[in-house]
Amino acid sequence: MPISRKFRTWAILTAVIAVLIVFVGPSIIGPESIVGSKNVLTTATMIPLPVDGPESLDWDPKGEGPYVGVTDGRILKWRGADLSWVEFAYSTPHRGNCSKHKVEPACGRPLGLSFEKKSGDLYFCDGYLGVMKVGPNGGLAEKVVNEVEGQKIMFANQMDIDEEDDAIYFNDSSDTYHFGDVFYAFLCGEKTGRAIRYDKKTKEAKVIMDRLHFPNGLAISKDGSFVLSCEVPTQLVHRYWVKGPKAGTRDIFAKLPGYADNIRRTETGDFWVALHSKKTPFSRFSLMHPWIGKFFMKTLNMDLLVFLFEGGKPHAGAVKLCGKTGEVVEVLEDSEGKNMKFVSEVQERDGKLWFGSVFLPSVWVLDRQ
Repeated sequence: MPISRKFRTWAILTAVIAVLIVFVGPSIIGPESIVGSKNVLTTATMIPLPVDGPESLDWDPKGEGPYVGVTDGRILKWRGADLSWVEFAYSTPHRGNCSKHKVEPACGRPLGLSFEKKSGDLYFCDGYLGVMKVGPNGGLAEKVVNEVEGQKIMFANQMDIDEEDDAIYFNDSSDTYHFGDVFYAFLCGEKTGRAIRYDKKTKEAKVIMDRLHFPNGLAISKDGSFVLSCEVPTQLVHRYWVKGPKAGTRDIFAKLPGYADNIRRTETGDFWVALHSKKTPFSRFSLMHPWIGKFFMKTLNMDLLVFLFEGGKPHAGAVKLCGKTGEVVEVLEDSEGKNMKFVSEVQERDGKLWFGSVFLPSVWVLDRQ
């Protein structure tokens, strides 16, 4: 079929989808249900922020925080309900226009972040600038690494620190696109994502897993024997063996019931994965063939694209994986998005679950005690 006929066909299909949404409602494109899930995230307490997008959270070695990275290139610190949020650090020195929209390439965009316990330094992935570091007193961050094997790091996403081996592991989600092109990076079908190991002593960065389709979350196992990397479009969690008889090899650790954002390890060695979205008819369809995803990127505006990908109703999900087997232990939801949506990270701490969001000016806390 000639390309022009293909485009006409999909243009008609797009129009049909729009008509169905208007006259039938979002249910026809709605997200798939997850068997056994608990719709308890509706009861989580919301903590507002002055800025959008607290994508990742962590606490300093003193237990203070959480600290979060936001859309204007800053890292904020939570000091409790009475003192609220204060500025802790920032990615770039030029802050004049960083309160305006669409300034992330100049101001930076902190994503996954982790404190190093022995030094108190905060390391974080910036979606434009690479891996950054700021000292215990905050302020202007400095570059740690923005190249790997002679190639620029385009989209540093989430990271974890192995303090025993003095190494940092992180994902570079694409070798072509930055954070601002996040939807294009995984809808276009490219497999240029990489998981990378950075040796802090030798200052050498090395690719440990390549040809990944938009790897997002990353975490190290409790014993440091393997590293996990979450592929968004395939819903697969890849495992790279660092130590033991399988060292240097990779396999599949888990299959998720939706599209992952960050993954975080618990104190007991299990993992929480934030689900940005469950599977929907539109997401399945648009990810089936790369050219379909490219077509939708060219013909639909971003708001409609997100609306369709989320199944017409943004929602929230969190999946707990067994740290030994990768089996799904628990699934929590706000299936209607009444309280929580666009979840990017889940952290378990002192009997509570903390949630971040890549888009909204909010974090949430669910008390499970």
